[in-house]
Amino acid sequence: MKVYKVELLVIDFDGLGADGIKTEIENCNYPNDCISPRVQAITERDIGEWNDDNPLNSSITRDAEYKRLFEK
Repeated sequence: MKVYKVELLVIDFDGLGADGIKTEIENCNYPNDCISPRVQAITERDIGEWNDDNPLNSSITRDAEYKRLFEK
């Protein structure tokens, strides 16, 4: 499984991939056109097989795991 840094964390349960995630974010209908996001860059990391013990699945360990994955 992969996770992506788009200045937000996306856990890709459906296997959309980077292009699919970008398309979903950019083409979503936001109420009253309140925001108009455009993805400039995506960073991808492979986290292996998902299980509920993954540190990204806990509010206690999520921030540290995010830093470990993306702030190298």
